[in-house]
Amino acid sequence: MARRRRRRNTAVAASGEPVAAEIHDLSADCRGVARVEGKPVFVAGALPGERVAFHYTARRKDYDEATVVSVLRASSDRVEPRCAVYGTCGGCALQHLATEAQVRFKLERLLEDYQRIGKVVPQSVAAPLSGPAWGYRHKARLGVRYVPKKGQVLVGFRERQSSYITDMTRCEILHPAVGEKIAALRELLSALSLYRQVAQIEVAVAEPLPVLVLRNLAPFSDEDLEKLAAFARQQALALCQQPGGPETIEPVYPQSLRLGYALDEYALQFEFSPTDFTQVNPAINQRMVALALDWLALEKEDRVLDLFCGIGNFSLPLARKAGYVFGVEGVAVMTRKARDNAQRNGLHNVEFATQDLAAQDDPMRWLHKGFNKMLLDPPRSGAAEVISRLGGSGIDRIVYVSCHPATLARDAGVLVNELGYSLQQTTVLDMFPHTAHVESIALFSK
Repeated sequence: MARRRRRRNTAVAASGEPVAAEIHDLSADCRGVARVEGKPVFVAGALPGERVAFHYTARRKDYDEATVVSVLRASSDRVEPRCAVYGTCGGCALQHLATEAQVRFKLERLLEDYQRIGKVVPQSVAAPLSGPAWGYRHKARLGVRYVPKKGQVLVGFRERQSSYITDMTRCEILHPAVGEKIAALRELLSALSLYRQVAQIEVAVAEPLPVLVLRNLAPFSDEDLEKLAAFARQQALALCQQPGGPETIEPVYPQSLRLGYALDEYALQFEFSPTDFTQVNPAINQRMVALALDWLALEKEDRVLDLFCGIGNFSLPLARKAGYVFGVEGVAVMTRKARDNAQRNGLHNVEFATQDLAAQDDPMRWLHKGFNKMLLDPPRSGAAEVISRLGGSGIDRIVYVSCHPATLARDAGVLVNELGYSLQQTTVLDMFPHTAHVESIALFSK
């Protein structure tokens, strides 16, 4: 008789008698952490210092998952969420925590990761950078799906730990030019003949108009295109269709559009395409760029490397202050746009190259061409391949902008414990309020 294999991961319905427990911590994904009979339980909607009643939602070998039924003793940091679908929508995780406490939690997480992962301690911790807590998000990707049971198209972020689209009519963290028009978008898409064939909407709020890029899996009819154009005119939006890859984006209304943003402190104008990477929070981006340049302590004779440079968000301000800047980016189309932005702004002391900065077999010969300062702004995977080759480079000052504290901590460990740099100062940037995302910045020097 074959032995029946024991299941290790078991999802359970949120039913039965609630369990009461003390919450002693907050996990990286912003769930409260309790212990029941010595086993960790991750409780959605709970905060440290609280006593809550919860239902189990999943049982696993090493931990369980649950969701709050009632708060028996509330934290002094608990606030009422603003969003009507908070708790269902996966776009936010911390609306029930006061914004000051969110920043405090993210800073604590960063400092813990430095010690636990990198075995380093910063010499000083700067004040966090905070900005608008609502309507701050200028870039987003919204899911679209027709739901037969509802008889309509849903538009929004995905539900927590689910592939379903949240049934929402507005979004509190999206810029109001888009966040207040979710219901209108649902109505528009439901009226199209292609209502089953729109998969997502790319959002880019920029000057002169917010842009929505509809990813259509089949060609729109002429009647559909007329409805889309009329909607865009009425709602003061630009609207594009994307039948294939990013290169297939075509304007629906207006027929031509150049998107841009400014860094006023440096008298710079940037142009970009709606699917290009740009920072989602312009207010924090302005302050982040200024802080990075301040920490680099730039002089006119400095030669600066800007790695993972994108369309030049840091490169061009650096070129306003330093003698020479060399930007490297892994995506050729972004490198080209960085060059165009430099030319558009009359900057001739900055050059760009395309290179895969995660490739382990690439020589990165430019590391040893007389640069004395460097700015890093890598993806979540960090900059391990670059950092491993810094020995003997002559770079004595590094500002590292990170979107993932664990990889920053890992890379900091190499810089400090193996390459002789010191972690002079660090802090968090509240780029994504109400979410689990932690953006941070660090200064290393020889």
